[in-house]
Amino acid sequence: MCPTYRILCVILWVLGLVPFAGARDLLAVGTEFPGIYAREADGEISGLGADVLRAVARELGDQVRFEVYPWARAQKLVEEGRADILVGPYRTAARERRFQFAEPGFYRDRVVFYDRRDTSSTWDGSLASLQGKRIAIIHGWSYGERFEAMRGQLDLHVAPSVELALKLLMAGRADLVASNERDSLPRIDELGIGGKVRRLDPAIDTQVGYFALPRGESHRQLRDDIGRVLRKMSTNGRLAKLAKPYGVSLP
Repeated sequence: MCPTYRILCVILWVLGLVPFAGARDLLAVGTEFPGIYAREADGEISGLGADVLRAVARELGDQVRFEVYPWARAQKLVEEGRADILVGPYRTAARERRFQFAEPGFYRDRVVFYDRRDTSSTWDGSLASLQGKRIAIIHGWSYGERFEAMRGQLDLHVAPSVELALKLLMAGRADLVASNERDSLPRIDELGIGGKVRRLDPAIDTQVGYFALPRGESHRQLRDDIGRVLRKMSTNGRLAKLAKPYGVSLP
């Protein structure tokens, strides 16, 4: 290879105009998580998760593509190694057996209950305060250790989305919705039910969201690379700058 051509290739790679010869072509998948991962009307994927991965890919000299699926489907694709990165899952013991997680996490959620304002529901953090209540939960979601410990003793009704869980609540087919504030508030606004529902305190839990990858040696280096760049972004303030327009809380 001509030395001048080699130098030109390096310059173009540094400028991000061409991929490095060893660049990885990565597929990231997720579902519609407001502020984290969402498909815009023009087909572009927006949200903190997508913005962070784009920044990470530029830093590493990789290419990243994004696709949107139902949450359970997105998890399955990564678990089976048919996609490289799952955007935004909370970290649980059960998921540790299915994925490996890039450290650190990149956002934080408050997980809470919602009920209708015209009811007298109470929630004091105890199992007793949930007895006799029909609780709508979202398929494939994790709600933290406290909730999971009570799960077998609760009357749970699984909905495919936050929107449909809220519709169950408003139709009187559920007494509570277990969700997180970041996902719930935009849906409540879209449904025009802000004056009809209320958040119950205390929070069920707080959870940190991560990037998850297939288990095994094939993705270990990518896991470490993402974690290294994330730590740098957190330290130099870049992560906070990317999160600000979305109103997303950081760990």
